[in-house]
Amino acid sequence: MKTSTVKVGLNADCQVFVRKTYLNHAFVSGNKLSKLKYNIIEAKRQNKITMVTFGGAFSNHIAAVAAVGKEYGFNTVGVIRGEELANKVSGNPTLSFAKQQGMQFQFVSREAFRNKTSKLFMDELKDLFGDFYLIPEGGTNALAVKGCEEIIEEGDEVYDYICCPVGTGGTISGIINASFPHQKILGFPALKGDFLQEEISKFTNGTNWELITDYHFGGYAKINAALITFINSFKKENDIPLDPVYTGKMLFGIQDLIAKGFFPKHSKILVIHTGGLQGIEGMNTVLKKKNLPLIE
Repeated sequence: MKTSTVKVGLNADCQVFVRKTYLNHAFVSGNKLSKLKYNIIEAKRQNKITMVTFGGAFSNHIAAVAAVGKEYGFNTVGVIRGEELANKVSGNPTLSFAKQQGMQFQFVSREAFRNKTSKLFMDELKDLFGDFYLIPEGGTNALAVKGCEEIIEEGDEVYDYICCPVGTGGTISGIINASFPHQKILGFPALKGDFLQEEISKFTNGTNWELITDYHFGGYAKINAALITFINSFKKENDIPLDPVYTGKMLFGIQDLIAKGFFPKHSKILVIHTGGLQGIEGMNTVLKKKNLPLIE
């Protein structure tokens, strides 16, 4: 079934269309549904009853895996970065939701979290939770990339550019694999640094892509008043909510690039909205403490 794609009034010089993948599921929305689709099938094939994954305080991925577990009958375990969060679940919208979906938490120090892929750490998790199906932080693996290839639909060859936010690189890898040779795929990382080039290259042989690294606003989950104003104005004008970590930053960047003449005039640009709207409530709690405007 085709996903709703609408033209937005971002700039008269280019035609910008947003694919509203955040409408594809009530809880596992956007690229998360694509990433988890084939992992669910594989976990069932292996007769696993428990899924284990990793994330931070407001992780879209943690919320999505928790919801998948409830819907498809898996026990789920979230290994959460930050031991101090153990006593703050009730005040955290993301973790509260995951708990309601039945997810069990294992809170670990930031140092331990950095070593989460080590054999010692994995053995400790197996001692605690038995045999499980492992999903990486952010959900990116070969099966996730396969699912994200399906974000590109029949008829998408009409677009000159396809833009998507980048977290761990799985979504853009799938889009690159499914894109047409004449298209340019632009990724907008939420993190500082250029390390994602290597990660993406693990999952695609495509060469028609580029990372735009100027719109991370200081790094993951960093935000300022200008971005909040843009997100709220965009929603008012186009009736499309934007999350402040991924799609909001990307569309801010696209508007800026159009104004700077980056795109040839009359280019047709497809923007992949990757969801993440569940994180808005948590971000607003942070913004209140900083006396910044809230995301509407």
